[in-house]
Amino acid sequence: MRALLFLFLLTGSVAVAQVPAAGRPRPLADTARLRRHLQYLTTTAQPRNYQHPAVLDSVAGYLRRQLQAAGAREVAEQPYAVGEHTYRNVIGSFGPAVGPRLVVGAHYDVCGEQPGADDNGTGVAALLELARLLGQQPALPYRIDLVAYTLEEPPFFRTPNMGSYVHAAALRAAGVPVRGMVALEMLGYFDDRRGSQRYPFGPLKFIYGSRGNYVTVAQKFGNGRFGRQFARRYRRGARLPVKQFKAPAWLPGIDFSDHLNYWHFGYSAVLLTDTAFYRNPSYHQPTDGLARLDMRRLGLAVEALLAAVLPGPTDL
Repeated sequence: MRALLFLFLLTGSVAVAQVPAAGRPRPLADTARLRRHLQYLTTTAQPRNYQHPAVLDSVAGYLRRQLQAAGAREVAEQPYAVGEHTYRNVIGSFGPAVGPRLVVGAHYDVCGEQPGADDNGTGVAALLELARLLGQQPALPYRIDLVAYTLEEPPFFRTPNMGSYVHAAALRAAGVPVRGMVALEMLGYFDDRRGSQRYPFGPLKFIYGSRGNYVTVAQKFGNGRFGRQFARRYRRGARLPVKQFKAPAWLPGIDFSDHLNYWHFGYSAVLLTDTAFYRNPSYHQPTDGLARLDMRRLGLAVEALLAAVLPGPTDL
C-alpha cells in the first residue's frame, strides 16, 4: 500500500463504538493465533516478494491449509502467469455456493527486502482469523469469499498483473453478483503518543487528533449502499476508535490498495487500514517487524470486521 495522500483533507466522521448489547456475546479473536500467523509470514526463507516465487508458493500453501482448517466450504487457487513464473491468489469460500457474494481480501506479498509485518502481514493474519471466526458461525444467507492476493506491490501496482485485478476481472467476466469488497491493508500499528499520527497538512491534527490510536474506513464518494452500510456496522461493532473518510476517486491515495481494481470493474469497495506511513515509521522498511505491532488492537479490529460482514436484519 502506498500513501493515503490527501485522504484526510476530506470531510470524515469519527466514532468510538460501544460494546455490543448484553445478551449478544461477541466471538473473540485469538491474539495468539494472530501472532503465530505473523511469525510465519515474517520468517520465510526469503522475503515474500515477486523475486522469490517459491516463497510465495509456500505462503500460498500455508494460506490454503489455514483456510481449510478454518472450515471453509471450498478453498481454491487462482493461478496466473507473469513472465516465466506462475503466481496465485488463494480463495476460501463460506456460505452458499451460489448467489451474491461479499469479498474480503488482503495481499500477502511485500515490497522489496523486508519482513512486512504490518504491510501486509497484519492484513493476511486478520483474514485468516476472520476465516476461523466465520467457520464457527451458523449457516450464512450469502456467500463470503476471503481472498489472499499476490503481486500488489511494485512493480505490479496499477497493472493487470495485480492479484486483485485478476480476481475482480474474473468475477466480472463470469457475471458474478458482488455485494461489496473490503480490502485489509495494514491493521496492526498503533501509537497513543501525541504527535504519532501524521497528516499531509499539519493543521489537520486539530480536526482528527494527533494520536495514532484508530483504524480508518476509507472509500470514494458515490461508493453505494454497501460502503455506507459497512462503515456504519464497523463503527457500531468496534471496541476501538474508528474514523471514516470519503473522497473523490481521483484524489491520490484514495485508491492505493487492492480495492481500486474492484472500483475499476464497477463494484463497491472500501479500505480498512491503520493509515500506513502516516503513522508507521517502518513502512516499507526492514524494521517492519512483529515486535512493533499491537496484537490486542489487531484482535479488536478483526472482531469489528466480523460484526460488519455478518448479515444484519436487512440482509435476511
